[in-house]
Amino acid sequence: MNTPAPGLVVVDKPAGLTSHDVVGRLRRILHTRKIGHAGTLAPMATGVLVCGVGRATKLLGHLALDTKAYTATIRLGAATSTDDAEGEILATADASAVTDAAITAGIGALTGAIMQVPSSVSAVKVDGKRAYARVRAGEEVVLAARPVTVSAFTLLARRAADLDVVVECTSGTYVRALARDLGTALGVGGHLTALRRTRVGPFALEHARTLEQLEHDCALSLPLDEAVALAFPRRDLDADAAADIRYGRPLPAAGLSGVYGVFSPTGRALALVAERDGGPARPVVVLAPAGE
Repeated sequence: MNTPAPGLVVVDKPAGLTSHDVVGRLRRILHTRKIGHAGTLAPMATGVLVCGVGRATKLLGHLALDTKAYTATIRLGAATSTDDAEGEILATADASAVTDAAITAGIGALTGAIMQVPSSVSAVKVDGKRAYARVRAGEEVVLAARPVTVSAFTLLARRAADLDVVVECTSGTYVRALARDLGTALGVGGHLTALRRTRVGPFALEHARTLEQLEHDCALSLPLDEAVALAFPRRDLDADAAADIRYGRPLPAAGLSGVYGVFSPTGRALALVAERDGGPARPVVVLAPAGE
């Protein structure tokens, strides 16, 4: 069996599967074990899960740091142990008296740069172990608040106690924690009943395919070179600079901020690099090392 070419597969994850389950299915479909995913979706969640194949797995840590967008449903009137519908109901209250104005104000307070306490069953690591694993082992986990940015938190519709919303946010933001905190602010409790990720960075639902579709056509969503060009700012190199970067040598600064991709004269993605403190551009990830 031929080794698949490196690149990205954007999956429309179904409900009921973990992100690891999806990777396992892809490994069987593509006949390779070198597959990973950028960012974790809870089993109840659906939508965009970006998976890397081969050398493209080196991109995933950087893609996971990008902005994300979701559609979600928040149910007021009940708090749960997991801040979503899969948890045990801890308390209930009548949400019928909550006004639209109060909801609008509560959503506004959770928009912008905020401090957020992740759910205790999140994938945040505590002393090297995932918080959800510690909770499942019977430990009590209280996570520290951390800064996140919610660039959009928009109410689409209110259906009695259910609120349909759109959220756009930075990596590390938990939509179920927004549901919890909105319910707390309104005095009635709240939790998430549905979550669909519609975008990770530049990769959206229009790029995604279901596992069933991939079973019939296992082609990459984007080859490695195209994925780097889409997801990161681009810098084209001459032959000498391309040779330097293949060996991990720094490049003269180009004044580009953040992590960006560098390409050979033939258009091949060679590495991700970053410039820090006015210094040269140094490789963060070498995608096409010398000798290949």
